[in-house]
Amino acid sequence: MRTIARLTALKVAKTEKPGLYPDGAGLYLLVSPGGTKSWIFRYMLAGRAREMGLGPLHTVSLAEARLHALECRKQKLDGIDPIDARKQARAELMEKSVSAKTFKQCADSYISAHKDGWKNEKHAHQWVRTLEAYAWPKIRDKAIQSITTSDVIDILEPIWKSKTETASRLRGRIESVLDWATARGYRKGENPARWRGHLENLLPKRSRVKKVKHFAALPYVRMADFFAELDAQKGVSSWALEFLILTASRTSEVVAARWDEVDFQSKIWIIPGERMKAGREHRVPLSLTAIDILKRVRKAQKTGGLKESQYIFVGDRPNSHLSNMALLKLLQRMGQTDLTVHGFRSTFRDWAAEKTHHAREVAEMALAHTVGDKVEAAYRRGDLFEKRRAIMDDWADYCLGGTISHESRKAEIKG
Repeated sequence: MRTIARLTALKVAKTEKPGLYPDGAGLYLLVSPGGTKSWIFRYMLAGRAREMGLGPLHTVSLAEARLHALECRKQKLDGIDPIDARKQARAELMEKSVSAKTFKQCADSYISAHKDGWKNEKHAHQWVRTLEAYAWPKIRDKAIQSITTSDVIDILEPIWKSKTETASRLRGRIESVLDWATARGYRKGENPARWRGHLENLLPKRSRVKKVKHFAALPYVRMADFFAELDAQKGVSSWALEFLILTASRTSEVVAARWDEVDFQSKIWIIPGERMKAGREHRVPLSLTAIDILKRVRKAQKTGGLKESQYIFVGDRPNSHLSNMALLKLLQRMGQTDLTVHGFRSTFRDWAAEKTHHAREVAEMALAHTVGDKVEAAYRRGDLFEKRRAIMDDWADYCLGGTISHESRKAEIKG
């Protein structure tokens, strides 16, 4: 009769009766009264009977369980208690995890160590904002020693062609932080952000990157001129697109907006959860410019220029709102076939990152993005509303800036 490897994969799969089923040499299949199956290693050490779990069947196969049991038997031969060895390994792993530096921690330390040697505060500000906008979403809280080439490529590739200069500077900044971490002993090995002999084999050279002719998102430097052209269009679709830009909202959130969602006195638009991507109610602070647009729409509805409706931006059919395609068609009529409506959210995000001192999380909440980090979400229970009001006011001023007509418009609104 076999004393080891008694079980077969078929028998393990078919055994349902609760109990312990020996495979031999201390390895057992445990079937619980509830029907779950797991692996147990039983052994004697220094006259003491010990029992060690090796994992559930759905995770650890018969073959893997035998390998674990073999390793445990080898430890016993060396006088090592397998249970104590596993506890020690877990403790070391935990200690290493707790002491590990994240990319953000290293970036903060690098900036603190070097900013006094930089030529001006603007340079330090650009350092921080570039990392916040592009690196933080991918590697902010990742352990510095575990950052790989794949991580760096994931950050750079989406903007390498459309924002080549920004991407190149970002790569250099990531490389500097990783070099600093290596010098301080926080990581080992080659720098995954190194260009020469490494990333140059994965990304096209800057000099060879074709200039992007079409932008799904409008470059923020063109926003004032575009907004002036849009304002001259008049009509429901143009008002809706202006309102969308000023609130950095999604098309579906704007076209179905209702009057009862707006508090004119407090200058707040409350979008119900069913119309939000994250499924949660979202409060939007309204700038004076956004309020002015709503007042013009309401006046047009009350004076007969538009039919009255529960919806702010009414459609052609009775008691309907604009379609999701209405704003895109407006862009096409304006000859802006290289733009998408959703791209204006990217325009806002780029402007916030590169032209303002507003914190990254404020811009992210203005876009109603879900906070991905559980620890960060737990500590930030509010919605940063007043800070979001400040950034949306600045955004409205930026959209209106750049032309004489818009300076007059600003004076008219404030008056």
